[in-house]
Amino acid sequence: MRLLVALTLLLTAACRSEAPRATALRASADATPVGAVPADVFKRFEQYPVRFRLGREATPEEIAAWDIDVRPDGEGLPPGRGTVAEGKKVYAQLCVSCHGARGEGGQYEALVGREPRQGFPFGRHDPPLKQTVGNYWPYATTLYDYINRAMPQAVPNSLKPDEVYSLVAFILYMNEIVPEHAVMDRESLPQVVMPARDRFVMDNRRGGAEIR
Repeated sequence: MRLLVALTLLLTAACRSEAPRATALRASADATPVGAVPADVFKRFEQYPVRFRLGREATPEEIAAWDIDVRPDGEGLPPGRGTVAEGKKVYAQLCVSCHGARGEGGQYEALVGREPRQGFPFGRHDPPLKQTVGNYWPYATTLYDYINRAMPQAVPNSLKPDEVYSLVAFILYMNEIVPEHAVMDRESLPQVVMPARDRFVMDNRRGGAEIR
């Protein structure tokens, strides 16, 4: 008798527990399938503001402080000028400790060197040849860009335009690319043809069928 009562209670409890589960299964079957986008998904977002009051518009001064890039054609070069003689003084003060008295390298990379004058056999030479401004850099204008952005290493972007132009003039002179009396500015610098210019190809791909 006791066994019959126990079995009856278990069956009753099982039926009661299955009822909510069956209801939930029927509800889920009528709901949006997993992975599908609900029809009202876009209406839900209409209640939110376009902006969440985060940040603010950048000021012209802030944009100008970041907009310092110089293109290969010279676009972006600022007003100013520099000579080889002036660059020699700036180099002695700020660059010698890292790049050597004659740009031969030391703690950091070499800046001066015209070998190899033909081709790019850097990986096939023993000992390996050094990539320098004189044998590898394709555009004199982007030399300005790099020095202005990254040098001196301890205080990058701290040089005035005249100082950067002067350093560019001196480094080009040490590489036998410009004469000792050269003056570099936003007009003359883009006219300098680097020894490695014809070893690089401008990326003019535009995608699609025109990619090559």
